[in-house]
Amino acid sequence: MKSDRMPDDSISLDVVTPTDSEMEGEYTSTPISLRRRLLRLLWHVVARQLTLLCVLALVVTRLFGRRRRRLGPREGCEIMLTGRFESNNWILAFLSPLSASKECASLSLVSTNPVPPMPKVLAIYPPKWLMRVMGVTQARLLTFLWAAMRRRPHIVGGFHLIMNGIAAAIVGRLIGARSMYFCVGGPPEIQGDGGLHSDAHPWFAKMVTPDSVVEERLLRIVAGFDAVITMGSHAVNFLRDKGIVTDFHVVSGGIDPIRFQPTQENPSIDLISTGRLVPIKRIDVFLQAVRNVADKIPEIRAVIVGEGELRDELQTLSIDLGVDRYVSFTGYLDDDDVVTWLRRSKVFVLTSDSEGLSLSMIEAMMCGLPAVVSDVGDLGDLVEDGVNGYLVPRRSPDLFADRIIELLTDEQKLKAFSQAARYSTLRYTTEAATAKWDNIIEHYRTS
Repeated sequence: MKSDRMPDDSISLDVVTPTDSEMEGEYTSTPISLRRRLLRLLWHVVARQLTLLCVLALVVTRLFGRRRRRLGPREGCEIMLTGRFESNNWILAFLSPLSASKECASLSLVSTNPVPPMPKVLAIYPPKWLMRVMGVTQARLLTFLWAAMRRRPHIVGGFHLIMNGIAAAIVGRLIGARSMYFCVGGPPEIQGDGGLHSDAHPWFAKMVTPDSVVEERLLRIVAGFDAVITMGSHAVNFLRDKGIVTDFHVVSGGIDPIRFQPTQENPSIDLISTGRLVPIKRIDVFLQAVRNVADKIPEIRAVIVGEGELRDELQTLSIDLGVDRYVSFTGYLDDDDVVTWLRRSKVFVLTSDSEGLSLSMIEAMMCGLPAVVSDVGDLGDLVEDGVNGYLVPRRSPDLFADRIIELLTDEQKLKAFSQAARYSTLRYTTEAATAKWDNIIEHYRTS
């Protein structure tokens, strides 16, 4: 239902972006109620205590954990991972290359999402009764601990630092395994004075205001990993600048170039954006850009593929902006349907405030879609501005619209960018990622 006034926590039409140095002043100068101040204080206390307990757990397990299990010269590596996974495509992109490595003997995944069948991959699910009693995340992490202690793999790992990566660091020291942190969300998993801008765990977002103590403790936890796997170079540079000394490896996942390939038919959709409908994705900026594009291209067609907490608000916003006749919300789709929508589209748009190296973007570009994306995180590792897409300052709907119009009104440029987009993604295939994992695991065999 349309509302005359958007609630306090809704998305905003204000596209003025404060710098990081301005954020604390912005927070403190905004009048808030005593109740909200107390709630923020409570969540700061919770986050500080939680991270302190994790740091102490790492110290204790270092002292009393088991001796590290060595990887023999002819022994296949046994790996156990856990994480929160959004789709089968996401799982396949990370697990298929790793399980295909000649160095990997077995790969166990502790998950609450269905795991598609893959060679050498064992799915481990928490009991339903345990999830009912403890909650989904807590049950999964307890199952991860139990399974790791029982199977004693050579490597344990977690996707996202909070809470999966932290659990992997503790479990690794407890059972004598190497620990890996898959930093798929980039610096925001730690950055912002305590993971504030990451959506990996709601407790930390509830702090609202920065907390340097939490950030410092998260960095101490990251420093304890045997290896950090990132999606791109920006995250590596950020962590090194923070003084983290460990093994860094850039492995952006692996995509099947046969499944994701351009169509020979003429696309019927001009713009597509795929992903969760959550604040960090800034779909409101996408809708504003569509409004501006429609002034020059009245027949524009756009589609938003995904589901999330902001769907109702975004649909209301599309009506308020007068773009509801141009934009379709598909909701959640099966992975094969997502591929179909990509192949029906001309340009991929990503307006996020922060990203690692987006798998959705890689998939779209592998299908031959030029990418018009925010100039944030690791997106510049793949998008070469003016060659296979455009990098746009975040929260700049006017500039997004200008770049989109350039592509949609110049058929030759669109075709050239499309070919360049496809070509540039061939270094992100499953085979390329598998070769990287061969080298990573072989290194552990000799160290």
